[in-house]
Amino acid sequence: MAERRIGVAMDFSPSSKKALRWAADNLVRKGDTLVLLHVRHHGRVESKNVLWSHTGSPLIPLEELLEPQVRQRYDMPEDAEVYDMLTALARQKELCVVVKMYWGDPREKVCDAVGELNLELLVMGSRGLGQIQRILLGSVTNYVLSNASCPVTVVKSK
Repeated sequence: MAERRIGVAMDFSPSSKKALRWAADNLVRKGDTLVLLHVRHHGRVESKNVLWSHTGSPLIPLEELLEPQVRQRYDMPEDAEVYDMLTALARQKELCVVVKMYWGDPREKVCDAVGELNLELLVMGSRGLGQIQRILLGSVTNYVLSNASCPVTVVKSK
């Protein structure tokens, strides 16, 4: 079977970690490329992000991301649970794992990434907002479901 490019939207929240676990258990298979998408509203040092403000960062291989100085350069959260999960997943299922960082509105950037990276499927978590909260705050998940150019699997937080 041909390699597939599977995306997982990761904001390091419990619901996005659950989506990553679900993708690991139910979706990815040997030879796939797993693309972790992470969107930041604003970095600590904006000048670092100017170069990639429109296109996002280069694809960052998991091996590089495990180095603290690389995570610091891209202002990635320190989350041993996620990095350990990705390392184990890459080893056990023989996956290529890469991370793509974006800066801006998560709704738009996730949809942009789907097309730019030719993802076959996107998996994302849902925080479980009530209907009123979704209307008032907006929902990244609802927006992506309506606008992404690939199938989207939503993993509920509850």
